[in-house]
Amino acid sequence: MKTKKTESSVSGVPAHHSAVSKSASEHHHLPHHEHQEHHDQHHAPPADELVQISEPLHHHPQEPKSENLFTWWTSCLLALAVIVLIFNQVMISSLAGTGFTVSGFSQSLSLAGGKDLQKVDIDSLKSTGHTVAAVFPVENLKTSDDALAMMFPSGTPDYGGALGGSFDDPVGSLSTLSSMYRGLKAEVEQKNPEAWQRFMNLASKPVGISCEYCCGVGPIGINKNGDSACGCQHNPALLSVALYLTAYTDYSDGEILREVMRWKTLFFPKNMIELGVSVAGGDTSKLNLPGMVGGC
Repeated sequence: MKTKKTESSVSGVPAHHSAVSKSASEHHHLPHHEHQEHHDQHHAPPADELVQISEPLHHHPQEPKSENLFTWWTSCLLALAVIVLIFNQVMISSLAGTGFTVSGFSQSLSLAGGKDLQKVDIDSLKSTGHTVAAVFPVENLKTSDDALAMMFPSGTPDYGGALGGSFDDPVGSLSTLSSMYRGLKAEVEQKNPEAWQRFMNLASKPVGISCEYCCGVGPIGINKNGDSACGCQHNPALLSVALYLTAYTDYSDGEILREVMRWKTLFFPKNMIELGVSVAGGDTSKLNLPGMVGGC
């Protein structure tokens, strides 16, 4: 007896294929919006994948632009700094050409009024007063205060480090300068005879390289051998300044004499300021300064 085939057997399609077809048919006949929603749900990625995908969308690669902008501004600032530095150097150089320097010492002109020290004729100088008039603009002096401001030094000269002397330490500098003359003399006389001869030519003239106010030796402080004419500290100290500047700098004779007069004013303020005012034709009756610094 033949059994009755199921509906599936009759159609020739297996039962599970029939179910799939039915599901597909139902899916096909869904309304459009329900179909779209079902499609989106079917293809939507997991939540963690959404986070990973969305991160690049919120990343804005602006940092390279910021770095480039920073580098550009830095370059501009550095260029500006260089320009300002060059400008300052040019201005300093131009001032130096007119007799002004940062340290207050000029190689060619006097800070106090533009004396051209390159043109000083040492052969025409017959006294310390002549030297003062030659290296300082005494024509501008009216009072002892003017002379003090012009002639009395302060600070440290540009050669002070090498000599170990400072205008701000007159007693200490006096001791240092006076003790070095013998050694300096022997060194220059042996190693630089040309400079030694130039020194002898300058210091053997009555130009005031001496301690004339403490020991009465007059305006010449050396003997024929170049030895100090006095056993005090002031005389060899002034000789040391003159000899060092002659042998180890490019100072002219006029510039050397100016520096010696400054040290001499430091050591003998009363006498030298009186001399400056007298040369200028001023009144020294009210001058109140010490006669000498240091012992004789």
